[in-house]
Amino acid sequence: MPTLPRATTVLDVARLAGVSAMTVSRALNQPQRVPAATRQRVQAAVEATRYVPNLLACGLRSRRSRLVAAIVPALDSPVFAETVQALTATLGAAGYHLMLGQSGYGADGEDALLQAVIGRRPDGIVLVGVDHSHQVRQQLAGCGVPVVETWDLTHAPIDMLVGFSHADVGAAVCRFLAEQGRRRLAVVSGTDTRAARRAQAFAATAQALGLAAPVQLDVESPSTLGSGRQALRQLLAQPQAVDGIFCSSDMLALGVLTEAAQQGIAVPEHMGVVGFGDQPFAADTAPALSSVRVDGARIGCEAALRVVGRIAGTPTQEQAALDVGFAIVARGSA
Repeated sequence: MPTLPRATTVLDVARLAGVSAMTVSRALNQPQRVPAATRQRVQAAVEATRYVPNLLACGLRSRRSRLVAAIVPALDSPVFAETVQALTATLGAAGYHLMLGQSGYGADGEDALLQAVIGRRPDGIVLVGVDHSHQVRQQLAGCGVPVVETWDLTHAPIDMLVGFSHADVGAAVCRFLAEQGRRRLAVVSGTDTRAARRAQAFAATAQALGLAAPVQLDVESPSTLGSGRQALRQLLAQPQAVDGIFCSSDMLALGVLTEAAQQGIAVPEHMGVVGFGDQPFAADTAPALSSVRVDGARIGCEAALRVVGRIAGTPTQEQAALDVGFAIVARGSA
């Protein structure tokens, strides 16, 4: 079996540069304390040997890894893209790097990933959602690093919180469709807990408004355009026609619009459609998709600022929980 190549060490760099290992370390970590000519020799030796500093060892000495871990349900989900980008930029400006992990939409995946992350002691942890196992909540509360839960609200956060109420979203969309004269409603929802809360509030609000109980179809998360098309076919097979549909993602809503066009159903004349996420394509569908807009960039920025502030010892208790709200963007589909 072939052996792994020997890793280049600081001693190799020091030998080639003709300086001590301490000088190499100082040139890399405190360059202002090293003469320019020495820095140049060290840098040339680093490039020649392809040396990569051992950040783990540096972190043990400084008790800082300069890494913040963020856990999202799906790396390819456009819903969280703005949040990840804002996290990366805001943390980078403060001298930190983002380490990104994918948990999936089930508790088991998050538990295993978070245990691995906590064991490596990043300087902060940012999570999507507030639904965690008891074991993970205990571990996060006791790990000694700042934790920010995002994209949801709860009365009992682990530490800090930046999000919005999914129940309020569901209720607001139901009222919006009712105000457009829609009376026979349906909700096409992913199976994750945040989408479920939106669907439950949507149904409860319909009942409070005196409307018939909405038809609910659940689709596996993450949802796809194909599952949106299939959902509309199922709704059309119902004995009572629906005239307003709330989809738990814009991708699902795009599938509904696509299938409606295929079936010759006029939107919004015969059926109003509302998505969630207000993705860039929403304004360019035919008709343009009404959707719920959440400021994902603000969520990412605020989460990063809270982590960095806590590390720096800046008081954050007054703003430990922040509700960023949401907006319904009304377009041609409803």
